[in-house]
Amino acid sequence: MNIKDGVAIVTGSATGIGAETAKLLAAKGCRVVVNYTRSRDEAERTAAECSDLGVDVLLHQADIADDAACRAMAAAALERWGRIDVLVNSAGKTKPAKPGDLDALNAPDFEEIFAVNVIGTYQMCRAVVPAMKKQGNGAIVNVSALGSLDGEGSSIAYGASKGAINSMTIALARQLAPTIRVNAVAPGFVATRWMKNLLGETRFNERVAEMAQITPVGKTAFAEDIAEMVCWFIDGPDLITGEVLPIDYGTRFGKRTPT
Repeated sequence: MNIKDGVAIVTGSATGIGAETAKLLAAKGCRVVVNYTRSRDEAERTAAECSDLGVDVLLHQADIADDAACRAMAAAALERWGRIDVLVNSAGKTKPAKPGDLDALNAPDFEEIFAVNVIGTYQMCRAVVPAMKKQGNGAIVNVSALGSLDGEGSSIAYGASKGAINSMTIALARQLAPTIRVNAVAPGFVATRWMKNLLGETRFNERVAEMAQITPVGKTAFAEDIAEMVCWFIDGPDLITGEVLPIDYGTRFGKRTPT
């Protein structure tokens, strides 16, 4: 897909993977909806950086757990530009919990996490599909997590929600083909502000150093690295749909022994 002069909605694009994806799309000449729920200051900075790259940008507040807000965001993009070519579902929510402590999570925790990660992702897909079908093409990329495949991550509820995204990605790819391609990326540890807040600064810095030492690729992943993989699915292979790409930095081969 040629995304120059296209239109992309990137949910959760105030910071992290979403922000870097929005900026990379803008650098490729794609107009961007920068979405946030609460982080307005950060979203404004992301929007300004996208605008500085020479594209038109729409800053839009919306909680994707609210279906009406999802539809309103899609409508705002259509009103502004008359089309939607790309949707990146990057917004996410978690609650840290030790995997072995089954009392650390309750039903409301699951409901809050699934409301954003699963239902919100579905609602955003549903909101943009009519426009994509009308114009004859579109690309959706969902941001999953390696924890959905290996049982690790911040909590069982988070991993389960991302597992649901994987299943949804495959189902939507089947149902929306051939007009709309739907894929997902499932990264492991990524050095973002979100992760720093999750781990605390000391443990975060330790983990960044550890990843560079133990991963076969010999580096730590940052948000811009994952954004490149997201954009690869969008403007790269037109023959690929329904894929969930694990990004484990080669750790499936085992940890690297430093020389």
